[in-house]
Amino acid sequence: MRTTTHTKNPRRAIHYDHVVSLHLYDTATRSLREFVPLRPRTASIYVCGATVQGIPHIGHIRSALNYDLLRRWLMATGHDVLLVRNVTDIDDKILAKSTEAGRPWWEWAYRHERAFEDAYTALGCLPPSVAPRATGHIPQMVELMARLIEAGHAYAAGGDVYFAVATMADYGALSGQHRDEVCQGESAAPGKRDPRDFTLWKGARPGEPSWPTPWGPGRPGWHLECSAMATTYLGPEFDIHGGGLDLVFPHHENERAQSRAVGDPFARYWLHNGWVTLSGEKMSKSLGNTLSIPAMLRRVRAVELRYYLSAAHYRSAIEYSDGALDEAVAAYRRIESFVQRVRERCGLPQPRCWGAVGGADNPTAEFDASMTDFARAMDDDLGVPAALAAIHSAVHEGNAALDAGDHPAALGVAGSVRAMTGVLGLDPLAERWRSTSGSDATSAALACLVDQLLAERAEARHRRDYATADAVRAQLLAAGIAVEDTPDGPVWTVKGG
Repeated sequence: MRTTTHTKNPRRAIHYDHVVSLHLYDTATRSLREFVPLRPRTASIYVCGATVQGIPHIGHIRSALNYDLLRRWLMATGHDVLLVRNVTDIDDKILAKSTEAGRPWWEWAYRHERAFEDAYTALGCLPPSVAPRATGHIPQMVELMARLIEAGHAYAAGGDVYFAVATMADYGALSGQHRDEVCQGESAAPGKRDPRDFTLWKGARPGEPSWPTPWGPGRPGWHLECSAMATTYLGPEFDIHGGGLDLVFPHHENERAQSRAVGDPFARYWLHNGWVTLSGEKMSKSLGNTLSIPAMLRRVRAVELRYYLSAAHYRSAIEYSDGALDEAVAAYRRIESFVQRVRERCGLPQPRCWGAVGGADNPTAEFDASMTDFARAMDDDLGVPAALAAIHSAVHEGNAALDAGDHPAALGVAGSVRAMTGVLGLDPLAERWRSTSGSDATSAALACLVDQLLAERAEARHRRDYATADAVRAQLLAAGIAVEDTPDGPVWTVKGG
């Protein structure tokens, strides 16, 4: 990754002189590739969304956040982004759980679809360009199966339809599986010609929903759904297909196979995010080790949870712990405290505009050193850890300027911080983080009061009135608020919270 040296003068500006240098790790080629969109300045993205069987946990929402960050950075660098995030609303697990609960499958699915949408919104994910449901695209799936059968890559048997894996010479190329050794994880069926074949369509079973097809009534297989929806909205070839690491095989491998078998180039880049783990295991409902979004939002503010889930590199696993969450909360509050201090002392900092970063539309655009480091980090496979380091470095410089009484410099740095945190969906002064209710409103009110007292304490220390400063700190401590002085300014936490 390219590096730059931080300036000691936070007002210094330098050129960021390239048009497109975003590089992304492509699972298919196992390499870092420069992102060159199919159409200039336009990015098309398909993200595998939720199978709406239950309440979302932080593992689910981490994936959505990762692709929200990608989308935001592409938009900041002048791209028009079309993002499709599907909803799997028919599935074995949905049917099993709805039956167990004694509810109609469609009601069960829609109830949890709303829960996912609420979680995406709460954590600041931009709404997708379209969020198609699997059950709304049965005609497209039937058409795709017909094309596969006609091309000799699929066959019907006893009401089911299967993809013939042996007909694809490069099957396994995405996941690195050997074609002769693959195991789809499907139960045996009398009509299946080869145990490696996977199901495109499941024949109707008593008590289950079904749709008519030329091969008999039934319902779609999981892999078929995404190929049909992706090509419906993005065409036979599009830029990026994203999802969790657990989807590489068999889901994405099978999507790729069935789409390319009918001549569709399909995705040009494949991106996969890491898991959230608990005690070393992937977080999943089947393990019973989930941390639901509603429960987490009773513990921390939504913006703090977003920071925590966004802070690691998207391809890295996050090992959840209360301690790590607390550290993330403290780190975000250092950024928030700086921006609020600047607003109180210097006026409202305006976020710098990224514009077309160094592009033809704005070739002389200037950014301070922290923004340049941030941009280079994001261009290096969405290097959020390094991007956050650039933000915290700017906060440190801005606090120093503020404490030195250089308000113009502090105001300029705060504008840069708002621009960078804005790309990450974390701008402390963004309207959505000020629009709170319930427990978030209580947290926001508490934060406002504490920050006001800390501003009074900082002013007293600036006057060298240490008795007053100590009295404010003691007042906060008596109320259960612990204050820690750090190089980036004071950080407060609720004792026992």
